[in-house]
Amino acid sequence: MSSLPHVERCLANQKSFKALNAFITTGHHGQHVLRSSRTEDPNFKNTPLTGRSIAVKDNICTVGFPTTCASAILKGFQSPYNAHVIQKLEDAGAIIAGKTNLDEFGMGSHSTHSVFGAVHNALGTEGDPLSAGGSSGGSAVAVATEQCWAALGTDTGGSVRLPAAYTGIVGFKPSYGLVSRYGVIAYANSMDTVGILATDSKIVRHVFDQIRGYDASDPTSVHPSTLQRIYKTVRSSNATRKGKSLRIGVPTEYNIEELQPVVRSAWLEVLQLLQAKGHSILPVSLPTTELALSAYYVIAPAEASSNLAKYDGVRYGNQAREKGVSGNVLFATTRGEGLGEEVRKRILLGAYSLSASAIDNYFIQAQKVRRMVQQDFDRVFAMNNPLISERSGDSVSGKVDLLLTPTAPSTPPTLASLTSRSSVETYGDDVMTVPASLAGLPAISLPVPIESNPGKKERTSLVGLQVIAQYGDDDMVLEFARDLENLIPSDHR
Repeated sequence: MSSLPHVERCLANQKSFKALNAFITTGHHGQHVLRSSRTEDPNFKNTPLTGRSIAVKDNICTVGFPTTCASAILKGFQSPYNAHVIQKLEDAGAIIAGKTNLDEFGMGSHSTHSVFGAVHNALGTEGDPLSAGGSSGGSAVAVATEQCWAALGTDTGGSVRLPAAYTGIVGFKPSYGLVSRYGVIAYANSMDTVGILATDSKIVRHVFDQIRGYDASDPTSVHPSTLQRIYKTVRSSNATRKGKSLRIGVPTEYNIEELQPVVRSAWLEVLQLLQAKGHSILPVSLPTTELALSAYYVIAPAEASSNLAKYDGVRYGNQAREKGVSGNVLFATTRGEGLGEEVRKRILLGAYSLSASAIDNYFIQAQKVRRMVQQDFDRVFAMNNPLISERSGDSVSGKVDLLLTPTAPSTPPTLASLTSRSSVETYGDDVMTVPASLAGLPAISLPVPIESNPGKKERTSLVGLQVIAQYGDDDMVLEFARDLENLIPSDHR
């Protein structure tokens, strides 16, 4: 079957929804047709991705498009190589639809901190646009409006899952290290993960199967010997599960005061559906959750301050227009002109937390909290963490296979309301997604309907629910996501 009608439809939608500002750069019509025809060569081995249009967040390097990170300092930057994930997509016959808008260098929760302007959520009204979430808001909106078949984003503290929840699509963050970061412009190395956005988990699975795997160019990529240990642990855990019935954990710490009633209602309704299907619902405690967000906003800016030091107009980045300055004055002027307010704020915060006078009280303490968050998860999951020594004599009684939580504490706010928020209030939107990022766990956000009139089953909007599993149990997350999608009546999705 020809892929041209699919590509043409995506191109038409890119024009129709241009005002949403999802894309920074789009492909040319002729390029799409040419490459689509080439992949239909009879000697080409087709894959589920062949001829499919996939958008890419603009902090992932591509030869065919500029890579700007939505920053003035990288405007016009042309990468000399493709990121590993881009090469894998092209090898599978996928068509790169273009580069999507984001918060500058991935720093933000609403895709508003971009030199190219804010991304608008298609679910909002023209006069009162809603947040698309961030920082992968452009990728999410592109998928939600069928400007592409699927999209790549990056998830550091929830930057794939939050936009998915706000736009009513599926957003998947794999276990850290299972997908190569080679060619991804770093924000926080120890948490940055290439994620996938699509309209359903089946498409996510197709893309994940293509881009996962070891990459020698990425020092954080999981080595094949470790992968074998992961698969062995997963097989052993699967053998202990009874039939298709799963033990699903409900963390009490996620039922926060700020959780909107409609989000809580959707969460409870899905738990009831799962229980009716024979799954066990168990309350669990993750006591360090309340400290996770604070730890994240120490660790991530600290890593960012180091990663972004190279953007000085000499090694990387566009040099300041002002001439006749030298030394640190040139660097300061270049960064002042080229970097946005949010990025400058996080660099300063990170530099302070790494300073000799503050590192013990902030960065070191945050790393200890991070380890405690990971230990909380290890304690509640029945499957052992394959990256650490097995727990001796531990019983699986009272432990769970998966966790089900809200993805965000609220439905998407309006862009206008964000202007009156403080930074701390905005950072709070990541409270549900950050813990899994600190622990490097696989997590997926799925859309669930909320109804204004339950008797009439009238869908008004969608909220995101998040499924989290033990490290390396990505396949279980995707299998359960597919089951959950089938459980929700099709007229509600």
